[in-house]
Amino acid sequence: MAISVDPGTVVSKPPDAAPPVWTRRRREALAGYAFVAPDLIGLLIFVGLPMVLALGVSLFSVDGFGGYTFVGLDNFRQMAGDTQLWQSVKVTFTYMVTFVPIGFVVSLGLALLVRDHFPGVGLVRTMFFLPHVISLVVVGVVWQFLLVDKQGAVPALLRPFGLGEVSFLGNPALALGSLVAISIWFLMGYQMLILLGGLKDIPKEYEEAARVDGATAWQRFRHVIWPLLRPTSFFVLVNSTVGAVTGLQAFDLVYVLTKGGPAGSTSTVVFYIYQQAFTFNNYGYAAALTTAVVAFLVVATGLMFGATKGGRFDVG
Repeated sequence: MAISVDPGTVVSKPPDAAPPVWTRRRREALAGYAFVAPDLIGLLIFVGLPMVLALGVSLFSVDGFGGYTFVGLDNFRQMAGDTQLWQSVKVTFTYMVTFVPIGFVVSLGLALLVRDHFPGVGLVRTMFFLPHVISLVVVGVVWQFLLVDKQGAVPALLRPFGLGEVSFLGNPALALGSLVAISIWFLMGYQMLILLGGLKDIPKEYEEAARVDGATAWQRFRHVIWPLLRPTSFFVLVNSTVGAVTGLQAFDLVYVLTKGGPAGSTSTVVFYIYQQAFTFNNYGYAAALTTAVVAFLVVATGLMFGATKGGRFDVG
């Protein structure tokens, strides 16, 4: 049956269907959250929760046998007159200002060395990265064997030059420098790979254009590579700075090689916190020290991000 429509009648257009709830963007966002969730949950459980508990314990005096006495901010006030704490702060600062820049320069040099393909480049990269896959405790034991006074492999190699009696771990003037050198050797391969990834992201056309214009190798690095590598470099510097302050790599080496000696010359803040907690059973004070270190890192990292815009600052 045919239906006729009056030409003067206005037929309204049916309303558009509502957009689907699960759009592609929402699905991608949900997938991203799903991938991040395991790390985020682990971070909250194994980092966030202990930080909150440490803040709570820092307000108590703990005798090590389950006895808690509320002392308020007394543990934090105790820090001001703790000379050993400030000595460990000095050691940590010295370690940081030597390890971070020297380690970065060495890692960047290695990344530039192995970024181009040449025969055996894969083996060279593996050899540089290999120390990082070894346990730090094992690294400490090996280097203790190499550096032990008079009988170690390094003193034996230096003996023909009249340096066989040098004590790398027993001399306060050399012990911290030895730890810095070992830390750089351990982490240079890891940082090299991160910087290598940043270098690989730089289009070759930029360097080729600069080369055609007559730019020297240093000019190409200064005006082409370095500006594009700043975000990656910023990540490496922040990561190594946090590692130096928290003693992520230094603690194991200090514990195995020197136990904080000689004369406290290698006692970092984290090792001092360990001593307060597990040697002197002063858990409340150790928790207060941990809280102070975390607060310092949060503020310092925030200032670094704000001042450099995440490594995208312009230095001219």
